[in-house]
Amino acid sequence: MSEMIEQEVREMDSAVAEAAVEPDRAALKQQIEAILFAMGESVEADRMAVAIGVSEEEIHAAAAELMEDYENGHGIQITKLENAYQFATKAEQYETLVKIAKTPKKHVLTTALLETLSIVAYRQPVTRADIEAIRGVKCDHAISRLMEYGLIMEAGRLQAPGRPIVFGTTEEFLRSFGIQAIGDLPQMDQDQQEFFRREAEKEAGVEPAPDEDANQELMDEYDDSDMLLDSDMDASEEPVEVEV
Repeated sequence: MSEMIEQEVREMDSAVAEAAVEPDRAALKQQIEAILFAMGESVEADRMAVAIGVSEEEIHAAAAELMEDYENGHGIQITKLENAYQFATKAEQYETLVKIAKTPKKHVLTTALLETLSIVAYRQPVTRADIEAIRGVKCDHAISRLMEYGLIMEAGRLQAPGRPIVFGTTEEFLRSFGIQAIGDLPQMDQDQQEFFRREAEKEAGVEPAPDEDANQELMDEYDDSDMLLDSDMDASEEPVEVEV
């Protein structure tokens, strides 16, 4: 009878010990999982053991359980590479990865980016200072983002004091906008250019410059009228004032 009681006690002690170890093992597996996910590359068992503060044998045991956990119901797996472990995609998911990798990225062009890109496209090669002078604001962020998108590039340096960098458009710009050359960009007619020039001057608070063509036309009209009056006027007649 006493032997049966002792056996039961030993079993209970063993169960209690396993129950105490189980939370530690679960926490260890989570730590290994976090390390492998964050690193993205293979991590040696001894490195993880030092970081977590456990033995290398415990790392291998917990990693083996993790490998089993990821065997089913997951698109990724944990692979063992000699004494290291790493997250990897399962082979059956490669086709899906190829499709997503070939999907072209869609970039959102804000108003600021479009304005900057338009200036570069129509005025290239153009310096950062020229772009900022036209837009009236700093363009560091816009230029950096457009270069990140591959739409503009550094096209060299201006032969001027300081040798500032000049920017131009790329082949990706041509592909994105469906044109074969910069010359294919739509051109504004003279009236549109004049309208935008006056609007820009109005926004900047600049007094519009006198229209030279209009002034010249007015002077020509005045000269013609004066000549007609001189030829038709009698000597005894008083000059006629003409309001122009």
